[in-house]
Amino acid sequence: MTQQLLRQSPRPASAIPRYYRALDFEQLWQEFPPAPEYFDERNRLSRDALRTLQEERFLTQMERAWQIPFYQRHWGAAGMEPGDIRSLDDLLKIPPFSVHDLREAIGRNPPWGDFIGLDPARDAPLPLVLQTSGGTTGLPRPMLYSPRDREVMNVITGRRLYMQGVRPFDIVQVMLSLGLANGGFLAREGIWKYTGAVPVMTGSGAQTPTRRQIEIMRAWKTRHLVGFPAYIRHVGLVMRDELKIDPRSCGIQSLIVHLGVEDRVSLQEIWGARAYDTYGTNECGSLAAECEHQRGMHVFEDAFMLEIVDPDTQQPKAPGEKGVIFQTTLFKHLAPLVRFNSNDLSAFAPGDCPCGSTHRRIERIYGRSDNMVKLRGTNLFPEAIGGIVGENRAANGEYVCIVERAAATGREEMTVWVEAADRAVSRPDLEKTLAARFKEVLGVTLSVKAVERGGLDEMTGLSTTSKVRRLIDKRHPEQD
Repeated sequence: MTQQLLRQSPRPASAIPRYYRALDFEQLWQEFPPAPEYFDERNRLSRDALRTLQEERFLTQMERAWQIPFYQRHWGAAGMEPGDIRSLDDLLKIPPFSVHDLREAIGRNPPWGDFIGLDPARDAPLPLVLQTSGGTTGLPRPMLYSPRDREVMNVITGRRLYMQGVRPFDIVQVMLSLGLANGGFLAREGIWKYTGAVPVMTGSGAQTPTRRQIEIMRAWKTRHLVGFPAYIRHVGLVMRDELKIDPRSCGIQSLIVHLGVEDRVSLQEIWGARAYDTYGTNECGSLAAECEHQRGMHVFEDAFMLEIVDPDTQQPKAPGEKGVIFQTTLFKHLAPLVRFNSNDLSAFAPGDCPCGSTHRRIERIYGRSDNMVKLRGTNLFPEAIGGIVGENRAANGEYVCIVERAAATGREEMTVWVEAADRAVSRPDLEKTLAARFKEVLGVTLSVKAVERGGLDEMTGLSTTSKVRRLIDKRHPEQD
C-alpha cells in the first residue's frame, strides 16, 4: 500500500518532506527562547531593545506579505506599494482587514484562500499542519502552518503553561474539543514538547462524558485542567452536587482557561485552584497569558504586536481604554497577519506587573465587537449579560440570549435563559431579581427565564463542544 501511494504522488519519494529536517531547532530556540530560558532574558528586555527586535521582525513580515496575493490585492487597492512601510512608525498607514476578508478570499480561491502563501507547483515541499477556526458560522476557516510557524506556536504554548504553573511530569487534562479546531491539538503539542508534563486528551464532553472525565482526573491525579471555563465549572458542579465529591479535594493546582467575562472568583472557589486567563486564536495560537500575579495577560511581544484601537476611528486607545485588538505576527511564513482586526475587545493594562516582565499586558477579553446586538437602540453584548448572571449565586452561571421579533407587534425582544444553582432556588424570584439587575446595569428591559441545572445544554452545547453558544439571533436565521 505504501509503495502504491508513493507511485501516485506527484513528487519523487526523495522529495517527501520530513519534519525534523525542515527545522534548525537550535537556531529557532535562539530566536524564540522556550521556558524557562525565556524568563531569564527575553521577558525582561528593555522597551528600546524589544522595539528594535520587533521592528526587524516586522519588516521581514512585510517583505513576506508582499509575496502573497491577498496582501498584493488588499494593499494595492489602498494605493500601497512595496517599500512604503519603512518602520514601525508607519504601522498606522497599513489598512487593516478582518475575518470577512479571509472568508471572501476562501470563496475566491477555495479551499485555502489566497492569504496562505503556498504554491505546491513552485515551492519546496514542506510538512504541513491544518487546523481550523471553530466554525460557529458556516464552514470552519482552514489555516495551514509551516513547520516553523507551528513550532514557534508550540514554544509559546510552553511558555504560557510554565507561567501558569505547569512543570515536568505534571498531569495536564485537556478538556478542549478534539477535531478540526486548533485549540486542543495545539495544547497537546505545546505540553509534551515544551513543558515535560503529560497531556491527557480527554477532550470535551462529546469525546469523554463528564463523569468519565472525573474518574480519570481522580485516578490519574490530574494537576492542571485546560478548557473553557463554562465546561470546567460544569464538571466541578457535577462532581460536587451529583457525585457528592468536593472538587477541592482533587489536588487541582491550576485552571488554564480563556476567561473572558466569566466569573473568576466562583470558578476558583469550586475547585480551590487559581484560574489563569489566556488569549489565543486559530491563526496565532497563544498571544498573551497571565502570570501568577493575575494582573492582566502578558503579550508575547517578541512574536506578536497588538494594538488596541477605537473600532470606529481605528486610532490607538490609551492604557485602560477599551477597544478592538489588531494583531500583527512577527514570525509567520505561510500566512502572516498584518493588522488583522480580531474584533476582540480589551484594553492595555496600566502600570507594571510585580513579576518584572517588560512586555505589555492586556486586560481580559470583554467580548467581540461583531457579537454586539442592537436591541431597541441599545448596544448589548452577551458577554456583559453573562457577567451579570455570574454575580448572582442563585444561578450557576449558565446562560443563553435569544433575540427575536414579537409576531404581533414586530418589537425586538431578548430573553435571557439561565440555570438555577440548585432545586432549592425559587425560579420566579431569580427571574425577577435578574430582570431588575439587567435594567439597572444595562438600561434596557430583558425577559428572564430560569430552568433547572442542565436545562440549557441543548441550546448552549455545553456538553458537546468547547465553544459554548451564548447568542441565538432569530431575527437572522442564517446566522443561527
